[in-house]
Amino acid sequence: MPELPEVETTVRGLKTLLGARIERVEVLDPRLEVSEDALRGAVIQGIKRRGKYIVFDLSADRSLIVHLRMSGRLILRCAPEERRYARLILTLDRGTLHFVDPRRLGTAAIEENGFRHRLGVDPFDPQFTVDRLGEMLSISRAPVKPFLMDQKRIAGIGNIYACEILAEAKIDPRRPARSLSPEEVERLRVAVLSVLQRAIDRMGTSLGTSISDYRESSGRYGSFQDRLRAYGREGEPCPRCGKTIVRIVQAGRSTYYCPGCQR
Repeated sequence: MPELPEVETTVRGLKTLLGARIERVEVLDPRLEVSEDALRGAVIQGIKRRGKYIVFDLSADRSLIVHLRMSGRLILRCAPEERRYARLILTLDRGTLHFVDPRRLGTAAIEENGFRHRLGVDPFDPQFTVDRLGEMLSISRAPVKPFLMDQKRIAGIGNIYACEILAEAKIDPRRPARSLSPEEVERLRVAVLSVLQRAIDRMGTSLGTSISDYRESSGRYGSFQDRLRAYGREGEPCPRCGKTIVRIVQAGRSTYYCPGCQR
């Protein structure tokens, strides 16, 4: 579930680890592309977000790249009931970092030659201009909601925020991307930045309190779920026009939208 706001919140919470040295490494899941020897003794020189990825820049020109997928979390304090789901534990000279992942869908890998994943433009990159968004939309026959979720076009947006962005922009998620007018393209870009920033300000979206649900690195839940306009609100009235929110399926994912205001 973690999307751009949740990953950004996690990264910000891990900034206290800058300059820390990795003293001990426990790789508890052989599916992770991580070598204990490659990490032991390394110093964390930078922590940043690339799309939905978390990148630890290490000494010796190496990077540890983590993708949380559905249920992964990087946490600084691991409760006893969470310890059984730990896949990687880094003991530092100032605390311990656990990669906890009940569904074991997340990834972690050491990269020697920089970030290898091909991603689209980040929404908070200055290059995410209305002209660039309009150009990308104009050549796509895909419905606009799957377009927003294509990581090779725009990096970081997933199902929850695609629904919320389109609700705020008043755009029907079924519309072909290339059908948007210049005014709608501008409205969409504004909604992308507005929704994502508000979600970051509220530390992301926590949809439940189970072991698999999102919490940031110190264990706090996000609160943007209290502000969701469309996602998960099937059968409820639209907060803008009062029409009933409906659910459809697009590309195998649930889409929530208001047929009254999203056209």
